[in-house]
Amino acid sequence: MQHMRVALYKFKPGSMDEVVRRAETGMLPTFRKQPGFVAYGILKTGADTAVSISAWQTREQADAAVSVAASWVKENIAEMTESVQNHVGDLAFFSSVVPVGS
Repeated sequence: MQHMRVALYKFKPGSMDEVVRRAETGMLPTFRKQPGFVAYGILKTGADTAVSISAWQTREQADAAVSVAASWVKENIAEMTESVQNHVGDLAFFSSVVPVGS
């Protein structure tokens, strides 16, 4: 079973591309260094909103990712962030024809 951290972000207008760039070059390597890291991605849901999704081997590692992400956001994109909501849970099911990330 995968354990997921999902964060709903609202960014200041016009900052989405820079946020995504910084997340790919900064947050992704930070998460990769954490125990139990499985996957990470960002879903753009609007001009200034996004969903950050990360998968972890254990619930405890997913919970720890909330603090890791909060620290990274504070140090790297706080000036572009208006709000964030974090959610951690167990992936009930996920089906794919092609493995995710292929």
